[in-house]
Amino acid sequence: MGGMECLIGIQCDSFTILAHDNFAGRSILAMKQDQDKLFKLDKNVGIVVCGEAGDTVYFGEYVQKNIALYRIRNGYSLSIESTAHFTRNELAESLRRRPFAVNLLLGGFDSNESKSYLYWMDYLGTLGTVPYGAQGYGSNFILGLLDRYHRSNMTEAEGVELLEKCIKEIQKRLIINLPSFSYYIIDSNGFSEKRTITAASEEAVSSVSEIAMAI
Repeated sequence: MGGMECLIGIQCDSFTILAHDNFAGRSILAMKQDQDKLFKLDKNVGIVVCGEAGDTVYFGEYVQKNIALYRIRNGYSLSIESTAHFTRNELAESLRRRPFAVNLLLGGFDSNESKSYLYWMDYLGTLGTVPYGAQGYGSNFILGLLDRYHRSNMTEAEGVELLEKCIKEIQKRLIINLPSFSYYIIDSNGFSEKRTITAASEEAVSSVSEIAMAI
């Protein structure tokens, strides 16, 4: 479920990184390579989702609108922890009615506590607080990297460098083509601009050219 896609989350003391591949497809068909899989739930919390295409969009927007409705009705926002439990509860309750084929990572930064958060969640409603996490087949190749290099006191530059290592490993090892990833950094100032990392294709292009010339 959402195995061909990949989500990556890295939580440090002063920020959280949420990253996703930009692939959207079904079966053997690739439909898009610029799919945004992040939903901003508040100014300092968001989710990245993977799974069945219709379910991910529907569930992401459902959670997003309900969090906004709560904020309008009550005049204040849910805490990140409460947001995670609300999201988990909606996934768990839907299992008995109309299950959502959605796996996700939820992350954010609480300015009141000066603390960052990252939650791992699957379609069964399993919820866990993690220092780093991943979803999809790509997770098999990068959890060891994250375990080895992750530190809670990393700077944003070091966090992005670790993310780039993970993406390169996925693109090197995974047979499925995931040529680009996008990521956001969430800190005390909210969300950063969307940034995209593409495969280092220069060597690949030169190799293809050499093969073509040889043929």
